[in-house]
Amino acid sequence: MHDSVASLKAISPIDGRYQAQTAGLADFFSEYALMRYRVLVEIRWLLALSERPELPEIRPFTADERRVLESWIDRFDEADAARIKAIERTTQHDVKAVEYYLQERLAATSLADVRPFVHFCLTSEDVNNLAHGRALKEGIAREWRPLAQQIVDAVTALAESTKDVAMLAHTHGQPATPTTLGKELAVFVYRWTRQLRQIDQVEYLGKLNGAVGTYSAHVVAYPDAPWIEISRDFVESLGLTFNPLTTQIEPHDYLAELFHAILRFNTIGVDFCRDIWSYVSLEYFRQKPVRGEVGSSTMPHKINPIHFENAEANFGLSNALLEHLATKLPISRLQRDLTDSSTLRNVGVAIGHSVVALRSILRGLPSLEVNREALRRDLDSSWSVLAEAIQTVMRKAGYVDAYDQMKALTRGTEISRDELRAFVERLELPPDDKSRLLSLAPSTYTGHAAALVRFARPQE
Repeated sequence: MHDSVASLKAISPIDGRYQAQTAGLADFFSEYALMRYRVLVEIRWLLALSERPELPEIRPFTADERRVLESWIDRFDEADAARIKAIERTTQHDVKAVEYYLQERLAATSLADVRPFVHFCLTSEDVNNLAHGRALKEGIAREWRPLAQQIVDAVTALAESTKDVAMLAHTHGQPATPTTLGKELAVFVYRWTRQLRQIDQVEYLGKLNGAVGTYSAHVVAYPDAPWIEISRDFVESLGLTFNPLTTQIEPHDYLAELFHAILRFNTIGVDFCRDIWSYVSLEYFRQKPVRGEVGSSTMPHKINPIHFENAEANFGLSNALLEHLATKLPISRLQRDLTDSSTLRNVGVAIGHSVVALRSILRGLPSLEVNREALRRDLDSSWSVLAEAIQTVMRKAGYVDAYDQMKALTRGTEISRDELRAFVERLELPPDDKSRLLSLAPSTYTGHAAALVRFARPQE
């Protein structure tokens, strides 16, 4: 079946409607990818054992033999995956199928004699935790993280270009002290950047210590070998952080740390999408029409903020899965149960929905156009927001009832520029303070908003 047709019959939208947007994740989070990473772990472990003089029965490999083994990792393809899957139909065990697949291949080479040392002193979870850890670390770094950075960079650029564009703020949905559009966008940049910093600092842990984490079989086979050192060196050679103390499984606490951080990044994304949606509704942003696009099946005039609505929905789906992954994976009965195995197969779906959301924002941002006319309109019709400034200066001058006076004048009523100026004229204030209030307008009552945008980026 043609790929485009096959995707129409996919149950998950990640492999269906959104397949083109998430295709890159397949190299890290698909069943095919898990097989490839398991093969990598098994082969690299065999290579590592061959280098240890404490294990004389595992002979050193020639340079050609090492190149052959490395080529099985580099050239792993769908035919190899299909063979493993065929073996699994007999074994009913996915990791054992990888072991038998490698023994098959070794039998046809000069390495046939080392077949007993494939999967030597390993439990399936030794292979799986290292495969998942390596796949997740590379998948986040190569697929999710660059998209997240593109969002931050794009919103930073928009914030910097609009840092002086005055905008009426809204608290509780009501007109409030003016700000600038750029400052409000910069808030999201600052929030996202903090989460990315935490994501970048997550340690991806790995273990290789046998059936219940005690190296028991290792010690019986080679009692004098420095197994903890061997294990540490191997885990670190895969780019992971060695976890010395585990049950049969690596406890997955680092996965919870990572998923909660991505969840927070997504949640900030939801907040961003809702604010952009609101700014479009207020007409502070126009959306540029795209030739050929349709906004409504019956209302020809519509240009809907669909990209931000799509992003909000997919961030939410991602978070629902990430929350479950983060709270379930660190829990395992006694030394091991199998619930984490099925759960881990959904990591790609969780990351996939976040990727779809990020791409939706990236598609939506270029369609936004600042509507300065609408921004001015709302500012010019909201003189009452200066009540805060006036009562503050009145307090400075000693008016005990400053707040109550301004409340009586402005609360629940519309007040004009002239009415506000007349009130200020009657006040007994220092000349400079009075002059500053009389020259104030909603569009200029933005404090340090423009200057604050510089804090969006970490200082070099």
